[in-house]
Amino acid sequence: MLKPALATGAALLALPVLTVVLLAAHSQAAAPTGPDITQPTNEAIDDIPPHYLHLYQEAARPPGLPWNVLAAISDIESDHGRNPPDCTPNAAGAAGPMQFLAPTWDAYGIDGNDDGRTDRCDPADAIPGAANYLAANGAAKGGKHLERALWHYNHADWYVRKVLDRAQDYATPPTTGVGAGATVVKAALRWLGTPYSWGGGGPIGPTYGIQHGADIKGFDCSGLAQHAWSKVGINLHRVAADQYNDGPHIPRDKLQPGDLVFFASNPANPRTIHHVGINIGNGRMVHAPHTGDVVKISKFTDVPYREREYAGATRPARR
Repeated sequence: MLKPALATGAALLALPVLTVVLLAAHSQAAAPTGPDITQPTNEAIDDIPPHYLHLYQEAARPPGLPWNVLAAISDIESDHGRNPPDCTPNAAGAAGPMQFLAPTWDAYGIDGNDDGRTDRCDPADAIPGAANYLAANGAAKGGKHLERALWHYNHADWYVRKVLDRAQDYATPPTTGVGAGATVVKAALRWLGTPYSWGGGGPIGPTYGIQHGADIKGFDCSGLAQHAWSKVGINLHRVAADQYNDGPHIPRDKLQPGDLVFFASNPANPRTIHHVGINIGNGRMVHAPHTGDVVKISKFTDVPYREREYAGATRPARR
């Protein structure tokens, strides 16, 4: 079900400033929640299209903004580009997933995907454009400066609270903030949205694969695991079935972030393992699923086919 666009013309002009204030409120109310130290919640995974999630996280990094605030604005304004689906401008003339007015877009728009166009209707441009506008209005300064910026552009308390609340729905601090597992999870999340490539990826990052992955630069499931664990000095085997023995096996009730979770045609026979994911907690994993898909976060708990194929977990160790 599509969500209605809620912003008025004044709010549309002030979206970046609203976000700036939200950033201030967010930073004052909780621990820092920048893009590299928060994980998407189950609600975020269910609600946000994977390529949008990737764009929010990527766009937030250079200016140091919380990705979940960008996501919250887009959700309220356009349901992540789903409403309206054809990017029809509203009565105030605002359009696109971040609801930019044309003059504001002309000043702050970005060609985020280097296709030679700067299009407020293209999320690959609109989302980094919004981050650019936020940064230009002092988003990284925090405190009362951000509150003054909000009131200068829009006196809409309900909107501020709505975005801030929605941002909190979308992100949660990692279960462990230090240690090898947290580093592994962070390394894997860095590549959300990267194409699946059969035989692709490894310690150096995404690569061209083999066979039907030969023309695709990206990761397969075991390539992503190998890359992420290399960041803590652990060298994994290349194939998922071999990675199963790259460390001690971990009972399911003892899983920690970074542990590898495995799936097999016959869970009783480890040699039939055909898929591996990186546990991030709460029954979720980051993984490279299959050809035609991208690196993403998925549930494996209470998902019938994943439950049937669950073969166990490993916490990699030096060999």
